[in-house]
Amino acid sequence: MPKQRILVIDDEPLMREYAEEAMLRAGYRVDTAGNGADGIAAVNARGYDVVVTDLKMTPVDGVQVVQQVKADHPHVEIIVMTAYGTIETAVAALKAGAADYILKPFTPEVLELAVARALDRARMAEENRYLRAELNARYDFGAMVGESKSMAEVYEQIKKVAGSRATVLIRGESGTGKELVSHAIHVSSGRRDKPFIKVNCAALSAGILESELFGHEKGSFTGAHERKIGRFELADGGTLLLDEISEIDIDLQAKLLRALQEREIERVGGSETIKVDTRIVATSNRKLEDAVEQGKFREDLYYRLNVITLNLPPLRNRKEDIPALASVFVKRFALENGRAISGLSPAARQALLAYDWPGNVRELQNAVERAVVLTNAALLEPGDFQFSTIPPSRNGAAGLSPGTTVAEAERALIYVTLEHCNQNRTSAAEMLGISVRTLRNKLNEYNASTGDEE
Repeated sequence: MPKQRILVIDDEPLMREYAEEAMLRAGYRVDTAGNGADGIAAVNARGYDVVVTDLKMTPVDGVQVVQQVKADHPHVEIIVMTAYGTIETAVAALKAGAADYILKPFTPEVLELAVARALDRARMAEENRYLRAELNARYDFGAMVGESKSMAEVYEQIKKVAGSRATVLIRGESGTGKELVSHAIHVSSGRRDKPFIKVNCAALSAGILESELFGHEKGSFTGAHERKIGRFELADGGTLLLDEISEIDIDLQAKLLRALQEREIERVGGSETIKVDTRIVATSNRKLEDAVEQGKFREDLYYRLNVITLNLPPLRNRKEDIPALASVFVKRFALENGRAISGLSPAARQALLAYDWPGNVRELQNAVERAVVLTNAALLEPGDFQFSTIPPSRNGAAGLSPGTTVAEAERALIYVTLEHCNQNRTSAAEMLGISVRTLRNKLNEYNASTGDEE
C-alpha cells in the first residue's frame, strides 16, 4: 500500500521542520509549504490525504487555507495547528471545514494521533462513497443501460410518472428489467427516502401471500405464534412492488382491490382498520386482458392497476443496446471474479448482436457471467458463449426428434431451462412464462413418475 501524503503548512521554519520530522518518523510522505498561498498551490498541483496547517499566517491565514482547500478538494482532511487556543479560533477553523485542531506546543505523538484519526475518517468517507456508488450502480436510475429510441421513451415515462402517487403497471417479457424500472420510479420520486418493499406474487401460495401483504394477528391461524406486520404497512410512505401480479389468487384479488381503493388494510385475523400511504407498482409478463377474459383476474382490479402503463421493449427490439449492456456486465463480473478481461472481441460482439435473446437482458447477463468465469483469455470470443444451452423458445424445435410428444417436449424444455438458470425455479418460471407454482407442480408430476416426488 502506498504511503499516505501529508502536507504541512507553517510560516515558522522551526515548527514546520518539527512537524515534518514527526510525520516522517511516523512513516508518511511529507511535503511542506512556508505560507498559505504556496500550500493551496501545492494541494492543487499534487493532492494530499491530510493537510496540517497553521492558523495564524499572513497574508493568507489558516482559515482561508481551509476554505479554499475544502472548496476545491472536499475529501481532503485538514488539521489546524494554533497557539491561540481560544474557543473563537477553534470554532472558526471547524466552521471553515477543518476536521480537527491541536494546540501549540504539542508532542510528536499528539500530531501523529491527530493525523491517524484524520486518515481513518478519510478512509471511512471513501468507503461510504464507494458503497453509495455500488448501490446506485445496482439499483438507481443511472444503472439502466441503453441509448436506443425505445429506452429513451422508457426513461421519459419514468420521469413523468415518478412524481405522482398513481399506481403503475409495468409490462414486459421476462428478463426485460421490470424490477429495475420499478426501483427507478421509486428513487426518482418524493418517496425515495422511504422503504421500497417487494413481494413475488408468483412464488407464494394464496394463504401465505395474504399474510405477507396484509400481516396477521397472533393466533389467527395455526402457526401464527406472534403478530406479523405485512408488506403494505412496511412500505407505508414508500413503494410496494407487486411482482408478477397476474399470479395472485382470484379470492385474494378482492382484498387487494380494497387496499388500493381505500388505502387501508386489515391484518389476517384482526378487526382494526389500518390506513396506509403506500404507492403500488405492479409488474406482469402476461397480458392481464387475457386473464380477465379467462376469469382468472378481476376486471375491476385490472382497471385499478392499469392507471399508468409502462411497456418495456424486449432486447431483440433494441439490439443497438447489446454492446453497451455486455460491456457493463463484462466489467462487473471480471471485477467480482478477479479476472483480467478487457472486453469483447469484434467477432463476439457480432455473435451477441446476431442472437435474439429470448431471455432478454437477464439471459445476456447470465451468458456474460458464464463466459467471464470460464475463459482464460483477455477478450471474450464467440466460443465463450454457449448459446446451445439456452432454451429454444424462439429457435424452432432444435434438439427434438420427429414424433416427440408435446408432453415430452414440455418436460425437456423445463429441465433445460432449469439447468440454464442454475436450478433457480423463480428465474426458470419467468423465462418459461409460467408461475413458480405451475413449475413446482410440473416437477412434482415428473418426480412422481419416477418415484421421487418431493
